[in-house]
Formats: sequence, C-alpha cells, structure tokens
Amino acid sequence: MRVALHTDQLWFKAPGGIGTYVRELLFRLDRDPDVDVVPFSSRWTSATPPGIIVKAGSRWPHLRLPIQLLYPTWSAARLPHLPRRFGHLDIVHATNHAAIPPARRDQRLVVTVHDLAFERFPELFPKRWLAMYRRGLEIATREADTILVPSEFTAGELRERGIDGANVRVTPLAAERLIEPREPDLEEARPREPDGPFVLAVGTIEPRKNLTRLVRAFRKAVEQEHLPHTLVLAGARGWGSDDLLRDIRDDRGRRVRHIDDLGDAWLDVFRRDADAVAYVSLYEGFGLPVLESLAAGTPTLASSAPAIVEVAGDAALVVDPLDEDDIADGLIRVLTDDALRAELRVKGPERAAAFSWEATARATLDAYRDAMERTRA
Repeated sequence: MRVALHTDQLWFKAPGGIGTYVRELLFRLDRDPDVDVVPFSSRWTSATPPGIIVKAGSRWPHLRLPIQLLYPTWSAARLPHLPRRFGHLDIVHATNHAAIPPARRDQRLVVTVHDLAFERFPELFPKRWLAMYRRGLEIATREADTILVPSEFTAGELRERGIDGANVRVTPLAAERLIEPREPDLEEARPREPDGPFVLAVGTIEPRKNLTRLVRAFRKAVEQEHLPHTLVLAGARGWGSDDLLRDIRDDRGRRVRHIDDLGDAWLDVFRRDADAVAYVSLYEGFGLPVLESLAAGTPTLASSAPAIVEVAGDAALVVDPLDEDDIADGLIRVLTDDALRAELRVKGPERAAAFSWEATARATLDAYRDAMERTRA
C-alpha cells in the first residue's frame, strides 16, 4: 500500500498527544515492508519537523500554502486538492479532521478523529476554531472511507452522531517509544525542580485541562494536611490561560509553578521524580499523559472522564473533575496513603504494558486494508 500521511502536528510548538501519535505511527509504518509512506505537510519554515531525524533519501513533500491559509480553505471550499504528484498513492491519511481533499476521486481517505471536545465544551474553544472543527468532522463523516479513533469512548460518541460503526476503527495510543529520548546532558541547563517533593500536571494550559480547579484543590489539600509539596504545571501556554498564569505569578507562597516546555527527556525526569501525577481534565479522547505516568510507575490521580477511565483502568485513583473537594481528597490520599501508593506503583506499569505503538500500527494497517477492500466491493 502507498499512503500519504499528514504530519503538520510535528511542527507545532506544543505537538501534544496528537504529535506523539503522528511521530510514532510514522516511524513504525516506515519500517513496515507492506506500506510505502509519504509524509506530507503544509508549508513550514523548516524542511523537516524539529527534533525529527530523517533518513537519507526520505521524501517529505510540503504543500504550497501555510497551515493558517490551507486549513480554512480546505474547510470552506474543499480546495486546493492535493497535488497531482500524490495521485499514485492509494490512501490519504488525515491524522486530524482537517478536511483534506484527496488528489483523485477514487483515492481512499482515512481520517483520525481524536475527540469531540469542541462539541461537548464549545465554550472552551475560540469561535473561529469551532466552525473549522465542526466543518472538518462533517466532511470526514461524509467522505472518509474509514475513521480512526483512539478509544471506545470516542467511537461511541461518533455512533451517537449517527456515524456507521462499521466505518469506525479503534486504534489506541501507547506510552512506549520507538526511539527513547536521550538522557539529558548534564551540561545542559536543567529546568529547576522544586526544592522539596512535588506533584506534576502535564498538558497544555487551557480551560479543558481543568487546571484552575486543580490549583485550588491543591491549595486546599496543602492547607488541610500541611503538605510540603509544590504543584508543577508542565505545558505550553494555550488559549484561555492568561488568568491562571497570572494567578500563579502572584502566588506569594510559590507553591504552584509553571514550566513552559520541558521537552521529552526532561519531562521523563520530572515524571519519575514526582511524588504523584495529577491529570483531572474535563474531557479527553484518550488521555496519553495518564498512560505515560502509569508507565513510569508514578502514583497517578486521574479524572473520571470516560476515556481516561478506559485508559487507566484500576491503575490510577479516579476523582470527579468538577468537584474540587474530591480532587483535594484524592491528592491527599495519593500523597499520604503508603499502601495505595505502593499498589499504584505496581499496577501502573502493568496497565501501560497492555498498550503498544506496534499494536497501533497494526490496527492502522488493517484499517487501510479495510478501506481499500470496502471501496472496491
């Protein structure tokens, strides 16, 4: 099979879980003799994504327009089509629902829909994004031969919208990597960890991640139990983050810190060194940071959002993300209950081992074959 793989997320300042998905899927498909992968992207200033080593002879075509023009044009007018040089490829895989029009009429289109957060919480998204996300989902529903989703929860959400379940395939994400981040060089500037114990929260600073409630709950827990911990928020600044970041800057006690960009290697260090990881997002399509903290064996406090529970199973302590008291009580338990902490340290890696990028790649290849066979019938 010859596949055009959409890779724009790799250039984002904060690639997030989708960037990890694109990178790991690309590396694994590229090693498979049954598939010829051509990664492509919008026009960026650098020829290849930051931090990605491209092997000699690899092709990485760029389209003529930058993402700021290309996505809205695709969404509104279904133009421009992919260039003719993509016409010999069997499949176009849009790794988000960016409404990519294929190069030719009979080319198969596979689209990954990561979540429907923009439908569940429209108030958490800028209006211009909402219109584009909704249009992209409408086009994916109508035109995609196969839709990939990361969880059974997201598959169920699509079925609730009337999308044929036979066209939806679940391809979960994973925590392990094909290429581990190199160990940080001791001569590099090390991001300063708190002097004492700390709780780590990973994710873009945006309303959906529910970090304002987490910060308030953390302060309650610290005051109630006189905990010595600091809360470290590790993630890029996102939309709607100004008020929270201002509150953190004004925090005289310095018990809450924000670190903008740790990078994979230092993030792994912080994750291992933390007493606990807290991830109390209001909604996710999967929740990769939870799986990564489980793999590290770090006791994890997780939201009861359905997709996160699907990923974590019983290997994390689950709390109601809308209840600050429940989050505070959960923080106290996960930081002070030695028996619980020992249990979670064992269960976490066992749960994470049930997910692998090899399985993701195999399921994706099966979905490609299914798309080709069904459209030929």
